[in-house]
Amino acid sequence: MNRWFGVALAVAAVAIGIALYGWKGAILALSLIVFWLLLQFSQLMKVMRTANESPLGHVSSALMLQSRLHPGMTLVQLIRLCRSLGVKVAPDTYRWADAGGDAVEVVLKAGKVTHWTLIRAQDDKVVDADATETPSPDGLA
Repeated sequence: MNRWFGVALAVAAVAIGIALYGWKGAILALSLIVFWLLLQFSQLMKVMRTANESPLGHVSSALMLQSRLHPGMTLVQLIRLCRSLGVKVAPDTYRWADAGGDAVEVVLKAGKVTHWTLIRAQDDKVVDADATETPSPDGLA
């Protein structure tokens, strides 16, 4: 949800609560807002707890991760999908690798996925997000 849309909903809830029920409505609206924020915090902590339980930069299948990525995913959605935190390889670029040596490098701008690259181990080729294959510049996977 857009941050400004959420703020507008919270202000509208308080205003409607005050208009309909006075100070009791304002208290009810503020209670609902705090409850909503606690739910969001609880979900975030669950994602981070799950990510903490697996090795840094590890994913079960890099190919499956690459197929599930789409531009605009948030960082929390990405971590929920990977079930681990990525290894930082460059500014705003993180890598997840699987046991077979395949890896996915994801570029994030402002906390959202903008681009990703699949690096295959067996043939030393880089598969870009637009599905074009190019040889790796350094010959390494």
